[in-house]
Amino acid sequence: MAEVLRVRGLGKRVRSPDGELDLLHDVSLSISAGESVAVVGASGAGKSTLLGLLAGLDTPTTGQVMIDGVDLFGLDEDQRARLRAEKVGFVFQAFQLLPNLTALENVMLPMELAGRRDAPQVAASVLQRVGLGARTGHYPKQLSGGEQQRVAIARAFAPHPKLLFADEPTGNLDRNTGARIIDLLFQLNAEQGTTLVLVTHDPNLAQRCDRQVELEDGRLRLEG
Repeated sequence: MAEVLRVRGLGKRVRSPDGELDLLHDVSLSISAGESVAVVGASGAGKSTLLGLLAGLDTPTTGQVMIDGVDLFGLDEDQRARLRAEKVGFVFQAFQLLPNLTALENVMLPMELAGRRDAPQVAASVLQRVGLGARTGHYPKQLSGGEQQRVAIARAFAPHPKLLFADEPTGNLDRNTGARIIDLLFQLNAEQGTTLVLVTHDPNLAQRCDRQVELEDGRLRLEG
């Protein structure tokens, strides 16, 4: 199967009051198209740091990230933003919805920024698919946590990204709501064939993935 994400020798070093600190050290991995991978490890292991680097939201100290054959850090900031708009979706623990936009407008936004004229129709269809067809005109504050996360998932999947990153997508939800969100993520993943990379503390979510990658003190401990 085609490789959609390749990481080689990725490292991130920052300055701290005690000197320089390695958040990530020499991380290498490969992820195939359509695969689902859980990034697991203790708090502070470097999971969210890794996800930010894979998405090009932060820059590494060393190493390379290739997305669909493109060297992410061979691009300037504007080019990375365009690549994300074309190929990448995001789901965050804190939902990251814009409070002054309705559910429909939140889902439309990334497609509108990419210049898609069918954004209203696609957004309405995906909101219907996640069970929010009757809530398209509601603002985030009028929605429950589970509903907000479903809007966030709809926003991520609507542009049909090749690669979707999710950072603790059930972290702010109760157990039952979280289980429904997990089911929805994997249903949409199967329907679209999107490559899914999840950071999670939730063992149930991790076990649903094709494989798990474990970080320990910024190093890749296990890939398999």
